[in-house]
Amino acid sequence: MTIVKQMDLRSNIKKYLDLAFGGGTVVVPRKENKNVVILSEREYKEMEKARNNMAYLAKLDLADEQIRQGKVIVKTMEELEAMAAE
Repeated sequence: MTIVKQMDLRSNIKKYLDLAFGGGTVVVPRKENKNVVILSEREYKEMEKARNNMAYLAKLDLADEQIRQGKVIVKTMEELEAMAAE
């Protein structure tokens, strides 16, 4: 992780963007703790994928718990097809 002042970022933006693209993380401290982090699109997408996976797994855990508690509705194939036709 590289921490860089805003003035240094402005004067050397290509250097820091290349660093982020190469897998590094660039942190730009700002007043009132409104810091900014620069990272590659690849890393950002990986983070988003991990966050989405966690949300999906939480939904699966909830569904599993509901099944264990018997909170299920059973439908026949004919009932499901009728619902789809509506």
